Amino acid sequence: MGPAAPRVSATSEAYELVGILRGERLLIFLDRFPSNEPVTKANIAVTIGDATDAVTAEPTADGAYAIVSPRFLSAGPVELVFAITGDAGEDLLVGTLTVPQEAAAMPGVSTINALRTWVTSLVSPLWQIVLLAVATTGLASYGVFLLLRRYFLQAAATALMAVACVGLLFESARGHGGDDDHADPPAAGANNASKNASAAAVAVDSPRRLPDGQVFVPKPTQRLLDVRTEQLTTQEAQRAVSLIGRVIADPNSTSLVQSMNGGRVMAPETGLPRIGQTVKKGDLLARIEPTLPQADRTTILEKLGEVEQLISVAEARLRRTRILVEKNVAPQSQLVDAEVELEGLRRRRQVLHEIRVEPESLRAPTSGVIASARVVPGQVVQAQDILFQVVDPANLWVEALVYGEIDPATLGQATATTPGRPPLDLRFQGFSHALQQHASVVQYVIENPPANLSIGLPVNVIARSGAPVTAMIVPKDAVVRSPNGEAMVWRHQAAELFAPQPVRTAPFDAKRVIIAAGVSKGDRVVVRASDLVNQVR
Repeated sequence: MGPAAPRVSATSEAYELVGILRGERLLIFLDRFPSNEPVTKANIAVTIGDATDAVTAEPTADGAYAIVSPRFLSAGPVELVFAITGDAGEDLLVGTLTVPQEAAAMPGVSTINALRTWVTSLVSPLWQIVLLAVATTGLASYGVFLLLRRYFLQAAATALMAVACVGLLFESARGHGGDDDHADPPAAGANNASKNASAAAVAVDSPRRLPDGQVFVPKPTQRLLDVRTEQLTTQEAQRAVSLIGRVIADPNSTSLVQSMNGGRVMAPETGLPRIGQTVKKGDLLARIEPTLPQADRTTILEKLGEVEQLISVAEARLRRTRILVEKNVAPQSQLVDAEVELEGLRRRRQVLHEIRVEPESLRAPTSGVIASARVVPGQVVQAQDILFQVVDPANLWVEALVYGEIDPATLGQATATTPGRPPLDLRFQGFSHALQQHASVVQYVIENPPANLSIGLPVNVIARSGAPVTAMIVPKDAVVRSPNGEAMVWRHQAAELFAPQPVRTAPFDAKRVIIAAGVSKGDRVVVRASDLVNQVR
């Protein structure tokens, strides 16, 4: 089953042109040959047949071009020469448009025949005669009424309509009157008009899969689907390996908040920090009220009482020494010694008071975002419990496992993929010489990580490894699955024809794959909307 409408196509190294005929109007679609990208700003001059003057195609609202010529109403081949001036340079394309007999006869149908054909398609022959008779009688009566009222122009128009209805009534009566077995066959022109009108109604191109497996996609549909192609070229590329990894925090930009002694959690004046809250280095996150055993409390009270007693004795000694020094009875050194002794005792008392009363202040060691918070006011925590984790979302790493068949020293640039997220660019950081789960640990730095990336998120790392090879590289979206499950690409066989081509692929990075076999250099393959082309049935 071929295209419904007559069409002409022509290609060059720069342009690909398709013209679709609709009556006497030729709709022209101009695309770039390598990429199938529409060319909407070009000048197209069309020379039709042996004409000496070229017709300039006018741009349309949908990005195409159109010309109108009565030459398209004649059946037979028409040679068209397209002179194109666009961004890709100047070019001259030549094609032949074959106008079939049906398409040529379609615009020549008379008004009476077209109207009769439309009526025929709506009602049965008997009702046609009844309706036309009623319409003729009504128009004649209305014409007489207008004539009596001296509305001569309206009466003349009504008379013309009545004459048309009489003609239709005569044709219908001749074609369907009397016994059906003995009725005269309709005129050939009427049959052609009916067929042509029906052909015009169904002459709509639609995508479809051909018996040989190829897919016909008309140019208007390609514009709607945004189909893009790429002309394959060979280039040096490094093969890639796939590793399983996860997102981790940069050790230099993350911190854990723990209590030294444990105790009861107390919220600061601003409240406990929430998950996702931004904090700065030194911000107060929580307070821990220490808990002391009863024996320790008794010992502290005894020590405090002893220190208080010593302070009282030292203060009295200091007063006496100061009086003696003023009377030049005691040396100045005794006064200094007494002051130093008293100051030391006061510091001991302060330390004992802090042990009893002062809570432990937990502050942010680094600036960042609260990644986890596992405390509530009144909770009793033990020493070294992780209460808060602060991370910097702008500094994240990826940690992956490399097994024995891959040498970690050969790994280079890599990308990481996660479901529903854009690929992450990675920079090699280093690898461990100690095995973990029978694998070496390799770490990468994430270049410009997104703000919503979570620590611990599993990722698939595509890392470059090995010596460079010469291969053809295409986007991952170009490779689709056939009904039997094998990988394939859609080759742009012709302007509106796509052919499935099985291929063998190898990973390259998160966005592209290497085509190892199945296509040749210079082939055009679909790199965008290939999944939509694959769904055409």
